[in-house]
Amino acid sequence: MREEKIATRQSFGEALEKLGEENKNVVVIDADLAKSTKTSLFAKKFPDRFIDVGIAEQNMIGIADGLSTFGKVPFVSTFAAFATGRVYDQIRCSVAYPKLNVKICGTHAGVTVGEDGATHQMLEDINLMRGLPNMTVISTSDDVQTKWAVEEISKIDGPVYLRLARIATPVIYEENQKFEIGKGVQIGNGTDATIFATGVTVSEALKAQELLKERGFDVRVVDIHTIKPIDRELIVKCAKETDKIITVEDHSIIGGLGTAVCEVLAEEYPTKVIRLGIPDCFGKSGKAADLMKYFRIDAQAICQLVVNGDGEN
Repeated sequence: MREEKIATRQSFGEALEKLGEENKNVVVIDADLAKSTKTSLFAKKFPDRFIDVGIAEQNMIGIADGLSTFGKVPFVSTFAAFATGRVYDQIRCSVAYPKLNVKICGTHAGVTVGEDGATHQMLEDINLMRGLPNMTVISTSDDVQTKWAVEEISKIDGPVYLRLARIATPVIYEENQKFEIGKGVQIGNGTDATIFATGVTVSEALKAQELLKERGFDVRVVDIHTIKPIDRELIVKCAKETDKIITVEDHSIIGGLGTAVCEVLAEEYPTKVIRLGIPDCFGKSGKAADLMKYFRIDAQAICQLVVNGDGEN
């Protein structure tokens, strides 16, 4: 990883601006949060293809539905709590069911929203979106991957949920890194454990990988940027090749990455999985780093699991 840190919401805004130059059918719709979601970058350059609906998220989805039926590629964006929770019925019935070409981009996901508190710390969005037929679900870990994802989801003919973070995270990948929707990225070949991570927790998993190496443990990290469709082949491969399977996510342990990995292994290669994530509770107000430590989704918690095998969460 590089020392440079960039928030994936910033990368999202920059990628949208570039995509707007390449594809004249791309339109962006925001719900009074353009400065925070960084869609303001697109708005400034392409004001005729940007719509701010105000605090009317359900209407935002309806507008996107209509535009998509006329060949437009609408990207709708607001905080994840509103992008999936407040508009779930509209997404379910008017986007997923007719399989319309709408890209739903939720920023400020997870407890790492920090001081905004429990109401804004969306911990159920992956669960909600991966349960919908026809929906692709992506959670990116760094600047490079996010810019790739924005470009790639614009090419998919169908609904996509893209999960983005508020906090700045380390740049993990080089510019020439190759990604593929539905294919995880394995980093390292250690056999002591596999750490499946997604979003902001990928950099924490990589920090843990380095700390564990100093203590004589060799682990591999797998960046699961696509939650749905998930990389079943890679999950099974890692379960067969490593002693422990750990999942870590800035999301509820119910219905998120950990659940998805467990589903694959239960069907194909039954294996014990230790899940790190937010337990069956709401978040708390506090600084992002403090909350990651409190909920045990940071590098130290991962190291503890590998060294001591403590499965309590």
